[in-house]
Parts: sequence; structure tokens; C-alpha cells
Amino acid sequence: MTGYLLRRIVHLAALLAAVSVLSFTLVSMSPIDPVDAYIGADVMKVGPEQRAKIAARWGLDKPPLERFTAWAGNLVRGDFGVSAIYSEPVLTVIGKRFAMSLWLMALAWVFSGLFGFVLGVVAGAFEGGLFDRAVRFYAYLLAGTPTFWLGLLLLLVFSVALRLTPVCCAFPPGVTPEEATVWQRLWHLALPAATLSIVGVSAVILHTRQKMIQAMRSDYALFARAQGEDTMGVVRHHALRNVVLPAVTLQFATLGELFGGSILAEQVFSYPGLGQATVEAGLRGDVPLLLGIVLVSAVFVFTGNTVADLLYRAIDPRIGWRGAA
Repeated sequence: MTGYLLRRIVHLAALLAAVSVLSFTLVSMSPIDPVDAYIGADVMKVGPEQRAKIAARWGLDKPPLERFTAWAGNLVRGDFGVSAIYSEPVLTVIGKRFAMSLWLMALAWVFSGLFGFVLGVVAGAFEGGLFDRAVRFYAYLLAGTPTFWLGLLLLLVFSVALRLTPVCCAFPPGVTPEEATVWQRLWHLALPAATLSIVGVSAVILHTRQKMIQAMRSDYALFARAQGEDTMGVVRHHALRNVVLPAVTLQFATLGELFGGSILAEQVFSYPGLGQATVEAGLRGDVPLLLGIVLVSAVFVFTGNTVADLLYRAIDPRIGWRGAA
């Protein structure tokens, strides 16, 4: 296990180096002028001298290679830089926004995993039945549904027409994050979390259903039936344990998709999380913040995959550590 963890750390370091170079290159090639984006609507009121001072303030007057070298050197020392939008250290901004997004992603991740697993198991156990056909239709329909479209639909129905849920934000207007209660947070999270859960459940359903069908058609399932076990008995005593492992792996592997979906959901519901900060950093040319979010996101997804590997081996000790990447 120690060797496996050391290899994962080396892989993570290589991944972050590659992501850093690629992200900085793409940001440098962006058509958005960081100085114009920083000035905003007052761009016509700012003269060349002031523009030069702003560029020198953020190091934008230097060649891209020199800027990358300086940024990477500071990064090695744990300094992610200062956000041009928020005028705060990048890690402080990411910490605040990630705490907000964590509530949203955690709720969506748990609900989509549990809901999708149960539906997939029941549909696979009763393959070809009315419930199976209904679940398949539901899953295929959601697999092609854009997150932002579903979010807008839920917003129009539950917030605008029925007035059951808030229209936007993470807290009621006039309430600070410190004053917001748990109930107020959950109430404002209801629609964004539902949007991510409904969209994310389709992959879990289809994958779990297929694994359950394979288990129910296996030799040990046929033998159990020959011994007098009914369908639910075969599911509980033989098939379920073989379906759990792939489901756990898939659920942790979807953290990247969950993060991407949260960016769209946060934009639709004006939820002040890491996804909304990513969009603002991209549109307003906040290079340090954008690169910091990219690196933190890469670590987040990599950690999810590593935890899936560890759980896989904890659930089934027959899977050894030898040769594991």
C-alpha cells in the first residue's frame, strides 16, 4: 500500500505540472485583454499611462514565459498569488467558494448515488419488466438533458410559478454567511442540488442495471435459483455484493463531471460557489484565480479517484496492491 501511495503522489505531481503548463498556455492565448477585463465598464476613461500602471501592478507587462516562471516559483513556495477581482489571496477566495460548493456537490453526490443505485438494482433484477422499461426511459432521457436547461426548467416551475423555493443565492437577502442557519442554507440548496442529482443519476442507473443483469445471469445465480431461492433472495445473498464495487468506483469517478455540472448550476441559480468564481475569473481575466481553481479542481478529482481505488481494495481484499497505478 505504501508503494501504491508513493506512485499516486508522483502521478499527482506530474499531473499538476502538465495542467499548470497547459492552463497557463491557454490563458495566455485568450483573446480577453486582462487589463480591459480588470477595468471593466470604465475602460474608455482610463488612459495609456494608467493602463501601463495596471499592467505593471499585475505583472502583465512581462513576457508569458517570465510570468509563468515567476508564478510557478511562487506556487512551489505555496503562494498562489492575489486575485485581481476580489483583491484577496487566491487560496482565501478558493477556500470560501469551495466551502459553498462543497455543500452543493455533497448533497448532489449522495442523492444521485443512492437514488441511482437503488433504481439500477431493482431495474436489473426485474429485467424487461414495466419498472425496468420506465427506469431505462428515465435514464436515457436524462442522459441527454443539459444541466442548465433542467435548472432553468426547475427554476421556472418551483421558484417562479409555484413560489416554493428561492429564486437565487445561498442565503436570504440581507443575511450574511455567518448569520445564515442550516435550514436557510438547505432551503436555498434544494433546487441546485436537485438539478445536479437528477442529471447525475442516469449514469449510475444504467451502469448498476447492466452489472445487476450480468450478476443475475451468472452461473451462481442460476445455481441459487435451482436451490429454491427467489429473485429477491438471489439479489440479497449473491448479486448485490458484486454490484456494489463497480457502483462505488463509478460514483467517485463522477466527481469531475459533478464539478463541471456545478459550474452550470451555480450560474443558473446565482449560487456563490467555486463554479461561479471560475466563470468570473475567466470572463474578467483573473489569471491567478483561474489557475488556482484549475489546480485545486485537478487535486479534487484526483483525490476522488484515489479514494475509489482504496475503497475498492478495502471492500474486496482479493484485489491486491501489486501493479496498482
